[in-house]
Amino acid sequence: MKFAVIQFPGSNCDYDLLWAIRDIMGAEAEYVWHDEKSLAGFDGVLIPGGFSYGDYLRCGAIASFANIMPEIKRLAAEGKPVFGTCNGFQILVESGLLPGALIRNESLKFVSKWQPLKVLNNGSNFSTEYAQHENICLPVAHGEGQYIADEATLAELKANNQIVFTYEGENPNGSVDAIAGITNKAGNVLGMMPHPERAMEALLGGTDGKKLFASILKNFVD
Repeated sequence: MKFAVIQFPGSNCDYDLLWAIRDIMGAEAEYVWHDEKSLAGFDGVLIPGGFSYGDYLRCGAIASFANIMPEIKRLAAEGKPVFGTCNGFQILVESGLLPGALIRNESLKFVSKWQPLKVLNNGSNFSTEYAQHENICLPVAHGEGQYIADEATLAELKANNQIVFTYEGENPNGSVDAIAGITNKAGNVLGMMPHPERAMEALLGGTDGKKLFASILKNFVD
């Protein structure tokens, strides 16, 4: 598989994602600038964290209108894997590829720490390498990570098993039902606030992120 790592003005986790999928997992990957209009030849999309367009208006709002977004939506509609972490999650929500919204942390403070999580659903294409209800730990680093959704959306997420990750222990941002990561109905788009790409080697503090990328490579190979 060949992955596109999308770069926006203000992205700061793009190298982390490229390193994780290419150098650690051994998959083919390249940067793609936000102003490009084609993703021909790519089999998946990774959208990094950071502060796209300086987080003006709302986090991810301007990025959702970037030239590359119609191509990302095309790949998503074709069932290809689309993954967004942190600001990438915000972009996926703002572009309508995932439901709900992300707003300021309940504390109104930026939070940066290693956060315990639970794998609520290991049946998704992004989580099959984890055990059901496995406890893992990944870094979080965000100021607008509080996930919210109306009652109907929340009920639908639960009914379709779209909630993949939840926060364990302290809820770092006040997200409804401690939601940390969700998929679309089709199961090929995942957004999450934690950073699995920062948890790929023991030397850097943990390896719990590797199973997510291993799941992608296992389940989306043609």
